[in-house]
Amino acid sequence: MPLYEHVFIARQDLSNAQAEGLVEHFGTVLSDNGGKVVESEYWGVKTMAYKINKNRKGHYAFLKTDAPASAVQEMERLMRLHDDVMRVLTIKVEEHAEGPSVQMQKRDEREGRGERRPRN
Repeated sequence: MPLYEHVFIARQDLSNAQAEGLVEHFGTVLSDNGGKVVESEYWGVKTMAYKINKNRKGHYAFLKTDAPASAVQEMERLMRLHDDVMRVLTIKVEEHAEGPSVQMQKRDEREGRGERRPRN
């Protein structure tokens, strides 16, 4: 089955438990349609670059899935209809990266970044 990665942003006025409940809910939708959630991460409340539906912040969640296209389409359809979900991004990938996502890694664990230059 194809591999996908999904990121969605939920409204900021939800509690952490409600936002994590959305992750479980959409994982259940996926498994009911023949797919499975390989891994999920709740990234917490983050400030967005611009307002979406009058919100400056949102609950971010990340899902790695192994599912047929029909299951992904159904999950996306339900996400777009859900009042608490503001944005959805789905990407088809060749393979899932091992370990935690970049958002979950500590700043000093990230590789490939040079030293910061002092501001003048």
